[in-house]
Amino acid sequence: MSSRERRNLFLGLLFVSPWLIGFLLWTVYPLLASIYYSLTRYDIMRPPVFLGIKNYQELFTSDETFRIVIRNTLYWVSLSAPLGVVSAFLMATLLNARIIGRSVFRAIFFFPSIVPAFVTAMVWQYLLSTQYGAINATLQGLGLKTIPFLSSPQWVKPTLLVIHMWAQGSAMVIFLATLQDVPRSLYEAATVDGANAWHKFWYITIPMCSPVILFNLVMGFIGGFQYFTLPWLLTQGGPHRATEFYALYLYRNAFQWFRMGKAAALAWILFVIIVIFTAILFKSSARFVYYAGGEGEKR
Repeated sequence: MSSRERRNLFLGLLFVSPWLIGFLLWTVYPLLASIYYSLTRYDIMRPPVFLGIKNYQELFTSDETFRIVIRNTLYWVSLSAPLGVVSAFLMATLLNARIIGRSVFRAIFFFPSIVPAFVTAMVWQYLLSTQYGAINATLQGLGLKTIPFLSSPQWVKPTLLVIHMWAQGSAMVIFLATLQDVPRSLYEAATVDGANAWHKFWYITIPMCSPVILFNLVMGFIGGFQYFTLPWLLTQGGPHRATEFYALYLYRNAFQWFRMGKAAALAWILFVIIVIFTAILFKSSARFVYYAGGEGEKR
């Protein structure tokens, strides 16, 4: 290596050193530390005590709450991810049509995505309350019974699903951009062949948007496994642990009960679950995702 090359290498390393130092300090070290702490009993106040894999054994063999949390989270992920995609896709399809005030409607539907989660929780708590909520007041005005949306184990998860489907503005914008890139010539050719609106939607719109559907589905699954803010603010995991999701249980172990070792083990189990789900989705995507140039057939 010549002196010029060594100088260029030194300058390059010098310029990227802030990123390298930050990456090592804030990414690599926490990752390695969490692996170590997952093998210990650690409450912050005292030095960690090495336990081996006992935290993992406890979670899988004797922790009843962990089983409840897994059931709740799988229920949530299996419904929230596909329903969120369907909701966002239908909203985008409707708002892609040429209607009067389309820009205003797009802004209205996107608005829930930029509202802070705390504000969203307060608004829905007001709307859904059995004592002073606007929705239950309307039901009573119509002579119907009030519904315990947030205080009934049977109603609380469907209620959170509805709120989740309502706040799909970000995914909707991505779908909207994709819909506008679908070639008009395909629809014109289908019209010449006698296809109706449903045929165009099913055989052209959905296949052309399928890569973005996969993207939003993957993001929905990952977000679903880490669902925290709204159940924490609206229900605190209740009633009767019906909304005790994985992220809530991890948070309680780490910052309420100071079981950092167990919380780290929960975090790594969650990481493995997300990796497996994502790998399955990508592996099976060739069956339902259209890739331009036949990429889907190669997978």
